[in-house]
This record gives sequence, C-alpha cells and structure tokens, in this order.
Amino acid sequence: ARVLPPAGLPTALWVVPVSDLAGVARHVLDVARTGVPGWRLIFLTPPGDLPRELRTVGAEVVEGDFGPAHGLPSSARTLRDVVRRERPAVVHSHLAYADIVAALVVRGPRLVTTEHGIARDDAVYHLSSAKSRVMALAHTARLRRFDAAIAVSRATADAMRDKWHPKVPLTVIPNGVDPIDEVSRLAPLAPEPRKGTRGPGLRILSLARLSPEKRLPALVDGFAELRRAHPEARLTLAGTGPEEAALRRQVERLALTDAVTMPGFVDPNLAMAEHDVLAMMSVWENCSYALLDAAARGMGVVATSVGGNPEILPASTLVDATDTTAIAATLADQGLKPEVRPGLAGWPSVADMCGRIAATYADAGART
Repeated sequence: ARVLPPAGLPTALWVVPVSDLAGVARHVLDVARTGVPGWRLIFLTPPGDLPRELRTVGAEVVEGDFGPAHGLPSSARTLRDVVRRERPAVVHSHLAYADIVAALVVRGPRLVTTEHGIARDDAVYHLSSAKSRVMALAHTARLRRFDAAIAVSRATADAMRDKWHPKVPLTVIPNGVDPIDEVSRLAPLAPEPRKGTRGPGLRILSLARLSPEKRLPALVDGFAELRRAHPEARLTLAGTGPEEAALRRQVERLALTDAVTMPGFVDPNLAMAEHDVLAMMSVWENCSYALLDAAARGMGVVATSVGGNPEILPASTLVDATDTTAIAATLADQGLKPEVRPGLAGWPSVADMCGRIAATYADAGART
C-alpha cells in the first residue's frame, strides 16, 4: 500500500460515478497508488469493485449512493454531504454523470474535470443526433461552472473545443504509464520478449468490447489476408459484446475457426504475455491504456489513425481500417520484426501525470 500523505494537506475529492474496473478505473487506481503531490485524496464512488481495489492501495474511500444507478436526487445529496463533511479545496469529477452532478451542487471548492471519452463522431457514444445535441448543450453549460478541465490527449481537447466551446482553460495531460509486472502490476518490467507457454506462429490480440465502434470485422478481414502468407498465425478476440454472434459467423465464413479464438473476458496482462501484437481498429480512441501498455511491454502494435492514437504511436504502426492489405502487412511487420516495434520511450510516467494534475489545481486557484 502506498504511504498516505501527511496530515494538514488540502483535500481533493475525486468523484467517480461507476464502480466497475473498466475504463476510467485504471486512471483512478494509478493516481491513488501514486498520489498527487501536495494533496490528500479522497475518492467518492458507488459500492463495488473500484472502491475495494482503491482500499487495497491505501486510498481513502467514501462509498455512497452516487452514480446513474442511484439517480440524480440521491447522487446530489451524497455529493453535497461529502463536500460538507470533508471540506475539499478541489472537487475533481470524472465522466459525464459526475461532471453534471458536480456542476449542479458544488459551491465553494474549485471544480476540475478530466475528459476521458469524447469522439468526433457523435454516433460513437450516442444513439441519436437528438441525444448528441442535448449532451453537447449540457456539457457546454456545466463547463461554465468549472475552474479547469483536463483532456487526456490533444485530440480530446480539440473535440471538446469544437463540440462544447469551453471558456475554461483546457490542459492536456496524457494517461501516464509505467513498466508494469505482468502479474503483480507493481514491479518494474523491462520491455523484453514475453515468456510463457504458447504454440509456434504469430499471435495477434484484440482487447476490445465486441461492438460496432471497435470495427473488429476489419481486423478479421486483415487477419484472413495475413494467413495467406503466414498460415501459422493465430488471432484472439478477447471481450464480449453485441457483435459476438456476427463475428463468429464471419470467422466461420472465412474458414478461420481453427485460427481465431473468442474467449470472452481475459486478464489483459497475461493475454499480452502470450501474444506478439495488439491490434485496435476503433473508430475513435482518446488515450488508450491498452495501446500504452502494449507499447511499454515491447509488443508490436497496430491501430487506426484516429483520436489520440497518433500521439502515442508512429505512423508506421497506423492503418486505415478499410485497407485490408495494409492491416495484414502491418500486423506481419509488427509481429515478425521486433526492431520496428514502437516502444514507449519518453512517454509520461504516472508520477509525471500526477505532478501535472497538481499543477492544474494550482493554476485553477486551489489553495495548497
């Protein structure tokens, strides 16, 4: 467990409206483990896996009736009560629900938000143009209440400006990443070739929800072309989602049943240890932890040139999801030529990220 900061430091209340371990949880746990210099952190979350994991790293946690599952009145009441009791100098919200509740009820502390998930194409996150317009208006309005906003990539910040027209300063702070031990996630790991039990041949991995915005059919088509030159290659589509049945039919139609596995949820660290290349054909990514982790481990990486991906990866690893031949060729290069893999030299560490968060609090006028 990390060492708690000394008493007497100002408090930053991190408000997270979900308790599962997907998405924003990685960011929250990394910050909890490392700490924001000069600040005492408290995390408000609904009950579930996230608060349990936060406690294992020594974080101060308040579990409460907060988040979409608990409704707006209960969420507003819970946040108001925690602010009154803890008297934070900063309330730092994450994800749209927490942002909106914080804007409605918090008065006094400085308000800071981190934007983790916005896309150029409204259809990525919203099913209708009407909902997109409503959410854009809501974000434009709530940002008027905030003192600072953090974006996890330049692409994210640009999308915020174009869609929400914020007057508040935007600071780009990419998700920090450290070399991480594949089992404990705590000890350093040099980007050496992975070891483990696996058969011969090139191994391709996808760690993504099986949903339309991940464009997995394009990956399967590219893999089918790769197999013509490398028949020993194997593809793992890890994850679950609404496209599972359609993907299984595609795999059968292309006679790839013996070469493609769909195991559902997997431990991402162990899965990366057993594969050569991580592939991601998404419509949009803001600052993908999966790409960062794969590059940090020395894996090959192939991704679409969208969102924040070009800020993480060199052009030689980026592809157009409609170009099956390019996907196949780049998978082969990244898998079979370790010398061309991107690595992650110079990328901000988690400590770097936390230091920049502290600087943002100061810039927002929060007392220290």
